[in-house]
Amino acid sequence: MPEGTLVFEEEPLLRVTAPIIEAQIVETFLLSTLTFQTMVASKGARMVDAAQGRGVVEFGSRRAHGAEAGVLAARAAYIAGCSGTSNLEAGRRFGIPTFGTQAHSFVMAYGDEEESFRNFERLFPEHGVLLIDTYDTLAAVDKIIHAGLRPRSVRLDSGDFVELSREVRKRLDQAGLSETKIFASGDLDEFVIADLLARGAQIDAFGVGTALATSKDAPSLSGVYKLVDVDFGQGPAGRAKLSNDKSTYPCRKQVFRMHDSSGRYSGDVVAAEGERCPDGEPLLSCAMRKGKRLSPSSNMQQIQQHAKAELAHLAEPYRRLQNAERYPVRFSRALKENLEQIRNRHIQPVGRRES
Repeated sequence: MPEGTLVFEEEPLLRVTAPIIEAQIVETFLLSTLTFQTMVASKGARMVDAAQGRGVVEFGSRRAHGAEAGVLAARAAYIAGCSGTSNLEAGRRFGIPTFGTQAHSFVMAYGDEEESFRNFERLFPEHGVLLIDTYDTLAAVDKIIHAGLRPRSVRLDSGDFVELSREVRKRLDQAGLSETKIFASGDLDEFVIADLLARGAQIDAFGVGTALATSKDAPSLSGVYKLVDVDFGQGPAGRAKLSNDKSTYPCRKQVFRMHDSSGRYSGDVVAAEGERCPDGEPLLSCAMRKGKRLSPSSNMQQIQQHAKAELAHLAEPYRRLQNAERYPVRFSRALKENLEQIRNRHIQPVGRRES
């Protein structure tokens, strides 16, 4: 499926046709790459939705499970709709917008907090984000106002975000700093973001770290890589795993996506390759043949826009943070019949074989 496409439980994201040993060699790499980034992108999409149009910046590299995981988490989060990342390597490698703020260590390195603010804004006159909770949040805001500074944003990293953001907004506005935004970070996830906004927090953007880069409450995506066909020169012969709770459907597959009268996605059909579904849009397309990419890769902005358009076609009941409805996915009759034939062939009493 093209990157940024919505995918649901039990649907194939990728199909590999190859000599069996070559297909086996790439299993671990493909699974780790696809499942990790799909997991982070899914988490990121929930956070972006919860932010209701406010920016979400990926801040999770220092909590990621290794340096490369931090880079790939930033990539996946951007696809999901995040504004950018604090990971400079991800910015360099993928062209993702990068963001940073003043650090606590920068403030504490100075004997005077106001001096740290002056010097940071001198270094970053157009993009400076001043960190105001190192000592006393409201006192820091007063120092910024007293110094005549006009930072692009101020950052809250602790405390009662609802009450503090309201008071900070009030003081900034009274001082004529209505253009200065309020940025919040610190143990945020989609549930916290939604709750803060529901309670009237005056926050313009969020920096999210651990909960995003590690998908803290759902830290793995159970993707599988299974043999579904073998061709010994006489055409494909279906293969399936039949064990309880881990059975799989045989045959090369295609996924068809249905739309309702308003253009929203209404359900998917997983079918055998070659089946027709006149009312559905096929999602799997050939991306590589004989080791050669068939078309130029999309840039990150194009992938993000595709993901945004996909999410816009998903109805609200399937996007809820709480009590979401399960998106309907069904398997075609042909797949079910093929599975039953394999089941009948392999599950027989010992000593009995069909001739």
